[in-house]
Amino acid sequence: MYTLTRLLPISALFVGLSFVPLPDIHAQEASQIVELVERLRNDPRGPYRDIRWFCADGEIREPRDPCPEESPDNHQHARYKPEIERLGEREHLFFGQILTNTDRSAFWDSPNDHSRMKQYLLGKYLANIDDGWIQQKSQFYRGALQVEDEQAWGRDFLAWLMRNTNVADRDFYLLREAIKDIPHREDTDLSQHIRNVSRVLSDDYPAFMEIRTKIHGQPDYSDAERVRDFLNEHRAELEEKDLVTSMNELITDIEQAYSPSNNLGTIETLLSGLRASSPLKPLIDTFTIQQANSGAIDRLTAASDLMLVIRRGLGGESYREDRLQLMDIGIELERLIFRTAAQWEPEHPRELMEKICYLSQAAAGAGFIENWEFDQLALQLADHNFPAMARPEVAQYVDAARRVVEWGTATNRATFQGIVDRYAEFEPLAHGFIDDRVRGSVLLPLGEAVSLLADWQASGTDFKNQVPDGMPNANRMRGVNPGYALGTLYVIEGEAEELEVDPKGIYVFARPPADLKPVAGIVTVSEGNLVSHVQLLARNLGIPNMVITEAQFAAFKEFTGESFFYAVSPVGSVVLKPEDEMAEAEQALFSEAERSDERITVDVNRLDLANKAILNMRYVDSQDSGVRCGPKAANLGQLKALFPEQVVEGLVIPFGIFRDHLDQEMPGQSGQTYWDFLNGRFAEARRREAAGEEAATIDAYLMEELATLRTAIENIRLRPELIQGIRDSFRQVFGAPLGAIPVFLRSDTNMEDLAEFTGAGLNLTLFNVVAEAAILDGIKRIWASPYTERSYLWRQRYLNNPEN
Repeated sequence: MYTLTRLLPISALFVGLSFVPLPDIHAQEASQIVELVERLRNDPRGPYRDIRWFCADGEIREPRDPCPEESPDNHQHARYKPEIERLGEREHLFFGQILTNTDRSAFWDSPNDHSRMKQYLLGKYLANIDDGWIQQKSQFYRGALQVEDEQAWGRDFLAWLMRNTNVADRDFYLLREAIKDIPHREDTDLSQHIRNVSRVLSDDYPAFMEIRTKIHGQPDYSDAERVRDFLNEHRAELEEKDLVTSMNELITDIEQAYSPSNNLGTIETLLSGLRASSPLKPLIDTFTIQQANSGAIDRLTAASDLMLVIRRGLGGESYREDRLQLMDIGIELERLIFRTAAQWEPEHPRELMEKICYLSQAAAGAGFIENWEFDQLALQLADHNFPAMARPEVAQYVDAARRVVEWGTATNRATFQGIVDRYAEFEPLAHGFIDDRVRGSVLLPLGEAVSLLADWQASGTDFKNQVPDGMPNANRMRGVNPGYALGTLYVIEGEAEELEVDPKGIYVFARPPADLKPVAGIVTVSEGNLVSHVQLLARNLGIPNMVITEAQFAAFKEFTGESFFYAVSPVGSVVLKPEDEMAEAEQALFSEAERSDERITVDVNRLDLANKAILNMRYVDSQDSGVRCGPKAANLGQLKALFPEQVVEGLVIPFGIFRDHLDQEMPGQSGQTYWDFLNGRFAEARRREAAGEEAATIDAYLMEELATLRTAIENIRLRPELIQGIRDSFRQVFGAPLGAIPVFLRSDTNMEDLAEFTGAGLNLTLFNVVAEAAILDGIKRIWASPYTERSYLWRQRYLNNPEN
């Protein structure tokens, strides 16, 4: 009935994953945070209480009372309001973060999946798109932070992280995104000049103080427009004071210092910070010289090559002292590629493939896909003999290129989705963060290039996507599961784990829930994993599913609540049209004689229920699948025989033991056994069905009865001989007593992998269980798991003999 397998080292099972739950925001708490955000927006000091000196010896002093002892560790900046401090302590939410004096480990926040650092990046995004967000009135609060101190802290923090080779490799993408937003680059003479000029201007013309405060605190390219607007508004007074020339010079200096287009110059500046002995310095130096006067194609391809070389070199110890500078150079290379991509206009599909290949390489260099993933895809994306390629081969190329975009957006979503969902509880603008991160990266021109090639490939076939007008890049939609549906369209943003679904609805998910109940149709953003549990289950029932882009997800929102016909063909083309535009043949699919509810019968004649002894997985093989145990255990046993050193030890509790336990009397059921209860409820359901009762009513009856059975099995009395058998088997097979080593507990039914249906992912798996009581309790929980509402809706509903 299920398998016990010994625990492998965690690093061998879960590479680069860390899921640590944070405190939930309840509805009342979320509403209170919404009110707090609104108050902070209109507060001249925002999230801050006041300004203080923070001295090296720990003393905190008034702003006009500096620290008595001179020290580079004396800093002046704002203190947080008490409610902001409480928000951090109680909800692990950090608003208006000041980096100076922040503990490095606390900001890295490793135990909470780096939540605090991610919040800093998200906070910067919200401030950029919403006029300061919670600092709408306080972004000009003079003295709240000092840019020199923030930069010094950022350099120290990032250098501290970069010294750890594992972090630089394992968290490459997250680190790279953080480096984009955490201030850390050394001041140039020009940036110092900008601050000096702005100070003089504010002294001579006090109304300029707010902009001066912004420039001194958080300078960026948009400050040039601020100064220009100020000059136009106050030109007469500024001319009287002879300040117009200084204002124009300041505008020019800001545009030069913070221009996103000056990437080569920035790379040259960063290059000067590399050690003379750095192995990559000559290569980067050659790049800057050669590309000074090159064309778009040469510049993009060379930058792409260099990006990947930099990423692959960062793990070496010889680069340890240069990692931060190299990461900065890689970021500037991506920005250069982003700007240059639009200038490369391929004249034919072969050249478009070349552009796609180099942009895919840049995506790997930016961390959107892993090195090994690119190595595999490069075999499909590298130079092809295009004139000899048939269109099906081009279609395969398009699919491979799409996967780079999908995997890249999935990396971004996996990194930031958790914190975005958390903030979206009280700030809906947070939803735009993930899309903004993608659209500012090489994934944008890559996606556009892939779409152009898909359009060309589709132009010569009959398999074009038919979708509503205005849907961007229609041919980048890719069908995953074939099928058809007619139903109401629902667009779901953020988490959907507790979503109550309409079984006749078509759901567009930013991210589908892990335990999705059956629906009429599924549309997902970058979730094209063909072997995910949802995909496998949907395929069995002919539920159409397709993958879309972030931009298409946004476009779907205008159709929420409307009724659509939705179909995916076996070759992956898509039809999505309003119900009133359906053709006669399409309408006929949903007549009274629509698709039959053909049911599956479980073959019980093969079952061996006489075996009531725990099995050593070494002595189980594929011949036992559906006989003594399920296919998971049987296939693992077969692998153990073939590769004894590579497959873990395991124990199997066969079907016969579970069936034997069901012959015990079920509490509260007047002498009935568990087996009698189970058979009686399904027999009653069949009687009601024959009498013409509605399917929904029958389902409701069965789910209520199965809940009773499930609770009873979770509390079933394990026979003493089973408990003793487990104890003996642990010593014999695992070489340790029960309760001394951790194990995985996995469900394994005779309904897992039939030719007509796979039940993958419907039942429970328990990880890293150690204590004897927890293992015995886990056995009961796993025995009960096939009787959940989700398992019934996906599986038992489609069986002739679901009790078996």
